[in-house]
Amino acid sequence: MRSLQPAATRHDLTWSAQAMGRAATLALYDELCLAPKPGLVSFVDSGSHDDMDGHTFMRSLFALRHYFTRIAELGYRQAPFSALEQCGLEAESRMLKATGGINTHRGAVFMLGLLCAAAAAAASEGVPLTVDTVRAALMRHWGPQLHIRRTRTSALPGGIAARRFGLRSASEEAALGFPAVFEVAVPSWDHARRAGLRGERLKLQVFFDIMAVLDDANLARRGGLDGLHHARALARDFVAQGGASQANAVALAQDIHRDFVARRLSPGGCADTLAATCFLDRIGAVAGTAH
Repeated sequence: MRSLQPAATRHDLTWSAQAMGRAATLALYDELCLAPKPGLVSFVDSGSHDDMDGHTFMRSLFALRHYFTRIAELGYRQAPFSALEQCGLEAESRMLKATGGINTHRGAVFMLGLLCAAAAAAASEGVPLTVDTVRAALMRHWGPQLHIRRTRTSALPGGIAARRFGLRSASEEAALGFPAVFEVAVPSWDHARRAGLRGERLKLQVFFDIMAVLDDANLARRGGLDGLHHARALARDFVAQGGASQANAVALAQDIHRDFVARRLSPGGCADTLAATCFLDRIGAVAGTAH
């Protein structure tokens, strides 16, 4: 895939939106491929889920591929938040239709969609795509609307769980400019790469760094605060012991995966955050690299 940079020299914005959409779709695939990934679906197994598997996620991913291009196009036009939101709702409907009503990527539709729009908005302004310019574009163009959105009472399972347990919701994360992505996952990605980690080991390290701190409402919804705290503690222990740099890191992650499956824990918010970070890396925003 060609680099999206330098954005200032790109005159065919439709092509750039298509490339950005492809990067987002591939980022979802990057996340799906990671295994072991405690409690979550991969091509190896279904984790803590009885109603979905890797094929379900591929159907969902295929149904969403045009969505990311469309929302990038809206980002290039710096469209109002209402247009982004409507685009996301339509994508969610296509996802549910493709999966038979199973929620595979609702969180990614929201988070990754907004980041696609923000990256496109930054590119339309002719600035280099970096984590700082993407985050700044998100807040500059849609920050006020995101702050309004955070005050709504969500009827979705994740929002209900966040409210019940006093956690930071997905809407609150967005209103703050996705701190879990930009202040936790991105530095983790950069540090892991500088430490020599690549491929699946790099993603594994970032995943555990995210899980150690994220208010993952899906973990709380399935296991209560005890489940969330248990997951965080295991993640912190994994990182403290050397993380993905350990020779036995995969075996340790597999042990945690089995523990999560036994407890029916599924850190879906961590998966969405990892996918968002994979996207930023794919467009060259993380330390100036591109795929």
